[in-house]
Amino acid sequence: MTQPGPSAEGAKRFSLGDPIVLILSIGFIVAFLALSLYDVALVADNISAGFAWTARALGSYFQLLLLLTFFIAIGLAMTPAAKAKIGNLDAPEMSTFKWLSIILCTLLAGGGVFFAAGEPVYHFVVTPPAFDSEAGTADAVSGALGQSFMHWGFMAWAVLGSLTAVVLAHAHYVKGQPLQPRTLLYPIFGERLMRGPLGSLVDACCVIALVAGTVGPIGFLATQVSFGLHELVGLPEGYTGQLIILAVLGSIYVLSAMSGVHKGIQLLSRFNVLLAMAIGAVIIVFGPTLFLVNSYLSGMGAYVSEFFTMATMTAETAPAWWMQWWTVFFFAWFIGYAPLMAIFVARISRGRSIREMIIAVAILAPIATTVWFTLLGGSGIYYQLNGVIDLTEALNNFQFDVATLTVAQALPGGTVMALAILLLTTIFVATTGDSMSYAIAVVGAGHDNPSPYMRAFWGIAMAVMAAVLLYMGAGQISALQQFIVITAIPVSFILLPSLWNGPQAAYAMAREQGIID
Repeated sequence: MTQPGPSAEGAKRFSLGDPIVLILSIGFIVAFLALSLYDVALVADNISAGFAWTARALGSYFQLLLLLTFFIAIGLAMTPAAKAKIGNLDAPEMSTFKWLSIILCTLLAGGGVFFAAGEPVYHFVVTPPAFDSEAGTADAVSGALGQSFMHWGFMAWAVLGSLTAVVLAHAHYVKGQPLQPRTLLYPIFGERLMRGPLGSLVDACCVIALVAGTVGPIGFLATQVSFGLHELVGLPEGYTGQLIILAVLGSIYVLSAMSGVHKGIQLLSRFNVLLAMAIGAVIIVFGPTLFLVNSYLSGMGAYVSEFFTMATMTAETAPAWWMQWWTVFFFAWFIGYAPLMAIFVARISRGRSIREMIIAVAILAPIATTVWFTLLGGSGIYYQLNGVIDLTEALNNFQFDVATLTVAQALPGGTVMALAILLLTTIFVATTGDSMSYAIAVVGAGHDNPSPYMRAFWGIAMAVMAAVLLYMGAGQISALQQFIVITAIPVSFILLPSLWNGPQAAYAMAREQGIID
């Protein structure tokens, strides 16, 4: 057999993967930017209308998909088949701490940056529909935290890397199929999907959903850090400053993505988890300790006792605007992330058992998230309750950057703590940027070692899109965030077969490894 020469190897290194996926994905970015430049209001109005329709018509379907995914995944984890190892390795590729750090930092970026401080306080000053406590009183604390836990808890995490990751792990590491979203539909459509344009369309839908879900946090971080540095140290606030922050952020996550899972990505994630633990320790030791402990317990109690009430609430039993902007928005965001996040989870979990992977993603990561929300958001509630801060007006206007900075400054350490949290939030977004740039590159390549240039290309593309949208105004980034809900429609149907294919793949792996007959 003739070996590929240097020119063939070079072409492979610079290849950006499936041309149809590339054209559709980049075409979406270019079209969104071009239409926004042509008529900002037209784009925003049409997306807003589509957002409202999707939330109203398909919100319950999204909720049911997450609910079923969680319970089927937990049920699967309790079976003997869950002892099967992923990736045909007897021992894990990386330590448990490194592995959990990468998983945590990949999704917690959105929560850690924008919602951990502000969302619990919002639900404290505006009582969620599942509860009847008087807003702004001590009775409202448990419901405020419980509602936040619902949005960022077990169901949200389970859809990101449990059943879908099992399907992809079996298909790729056992059957040799590509690490691409289209593989999730192989049991239904067969080989014609893998090699035809329909498969490329499936992959492109998932890449577009991920780009929409990642560019938003990247752009909003630039505005948040710019605002924070202006308030804390007096640096000028404006587009130039935001552009510099984007350039620094983009450089960090592009270099991290290029270096790979075992180098930059895990180093950045480990550093961020250690920094979060240090900040959390300061809050626990020097902050309102007893209030936070009691609030966490009562909030978890409200979360568990009202779990099904919150999970199944619809626009018929709650205000339509509330469902649209809170539960449905978040659940659609997670659905949009799910296929590529599952690819990433399957990639970093080689050597782990199915049970370990499901417990890490669907149990341990949500618990860590609820603790983080209690530390920041619970502190915010404490200071709001005692009149130290007043975020009512800011949060009613959805100014979560103001909320995060205000709560941070009220914490022990004041300005120093606020700067530490700004650093933490920056790295949180960087850890999402690097892992998702890597995941998109994996989709293009179809295997778990894509070209570093492909990883850099996607990282830079998302940073450039964020820069252009910021130039037009933060409203266009908000429009892109709303577009997430629309992209969740096709992605949700790609995830649907995993509800039954996930357990089937797990049992197939267990039989192949001699765990069950």
